[in-house]
Amino acid sequence: QVQLVESGGGLVQPGGSLRLSCAASGFTFSSAAMKWYRQAPGKERELVAAIGSIGAYTNYANSVKGRFTISRDNAKNTVYLQMNSLKPEDTAVYYCNTRAGTASSNYWGQGTQVTVSS
Repeated sequence: QVQLVESGGGLVQPGGSLRLSCAASGFTFSSAAMKWYRQAPGKERELVAAIGSIGAYTNYANSVKGRFTISRDNAKNTVYLQMNSLKPEDTAVYYCNTRAGTASSNYWGQGTQVTVSS
């Protein structure tokens, strides 16, 4: 079955950096676009970044452009989110997402907490 397992979250001071990872299994990773979402308390889940199957295409929310970088390693079935110059408003649970299978079902990881605070 499809599994997405995020890691790398934590507590960081404003201006700091974190690198999130999402290890994927149960589907043909190299054929799938991957996305990172986040959800802050009391807010709707929002798309942060997306990457195409071979990494040639990327897209970012305006709020993270120039600070976050999405990448993938198809040999390791892993997608990354490098987050630099973190701000308190980046505090949220970050989720890995993909659509997979013949029905293009939507899959989510369990999420990883990112807290930006001094």
